[in-house]
Amino acid sequence: MDNIDPTPSAPTVQMQGLTKRFGTFVAVDDLDLTITKGEIVGFIGPNGAGKSTTLRMLCGLLRPSAGSAFVAGYDVARHPEDVRAHIGYMSQKFSLYSDLTVRENLRFFGGMYHVPRREMASRMAQAIATAGLEGREDALVATLAGGWKQRLALGCAILHRPPVLFLDEPTSGVEPEARRHFWDMIHNLAGSGVTILVSTHYMDEAEYCNRIALINAGKLVALGSPGELRGRELGGELFEISCNMLGAGLAKLRQAPGVIDAAIFEDKLHVLLRDSAMAIGLPLLLSQGGIIAGSPNRISASLEDVFVQLVSRGHVEGAHP
Repeated sequence: MDNIDPTPSAPTVQMQGLTKRFGTFVAVDDLDLTITKGEIVGFIGPNGAGKSTTLRMLCGLLRPSAGSAFVAGYDVARHPEDVRAHIGYMSQKFSLYSDLTVRENLRFFGGMYHVPRREMASRMAQAIATAGLEGREDALVATLAGGWKQRLALGCAILHRPPVLFLDEPTSGVEPEARRHFWDMIHNLAGSGVTILVSTHYMDEAEYCNRIALINAGKLVALGSPGELRGRELGGELFEISCNMLGAGLAKLRQAPGVIDAAIFEDKLHVLLRDSAMAIGLPLLLSQGGIIAGSPNRISASLEDVFVQLVSRGHVEGAHP
């Protein structure tokens, strides 16, 4: 562990061989990842991939079964209380008090985080400004829209000025415009030097991260910037095709020779072919199943294409922590 810096002055997240077992089930499997000061890393993976379990270990709430992790310089296994004092955490489920006002929630969490009394007013004012909640200080949280609630939750999570912030699917169920405003806040925090690890199901949000860690079955599948991941070789040629029966078309294409994989993307099918010359025959192939299809178009891989392919392969490939 020579490359782990255990000094409390290092506002980073560092994992080596991090593993969590529940009986014979391995939830997190030998995870290596380092996040530097001011970096935003997106944690992407299907349900049950191990994202939340990893975050719980990094918050000092679960003890690792093997390996090690340091957060803000503190060992999560040996000093979980110190870890929790130096992080901000926000879960996917809104966890503030709906029958309290914005100001009352901030004051309560400021007390929970041991914000000095002489600094409470200025910290609350800063959190309100950061969250864009000016003029809503006395509004009951129950009356706020989902996006405003999440911004308030983030404001509460940073009252004690933590150097590291963990966000577990923070924008789940929030409308797109509110999600974009929320990410503006995240980028402002990162710009001030806060280290951020955020899990999300939204591929468009992953584009806002400096790096993306794809995790599946507890393993790190790939790691890199959005551009690096989009540029990965998928092992074939990717085409997009529209048809009138997406489900039936998907089943038909997946059984066709020469098709590596197929998936539904919004109102179209993405088809990965071994040979691009096969694309011209896709409409005819679908018509044999009574499916009306348009002409296929060759496309560049999106993050979602890469994610689907890496997860479907079910093993670590090209991950470079």
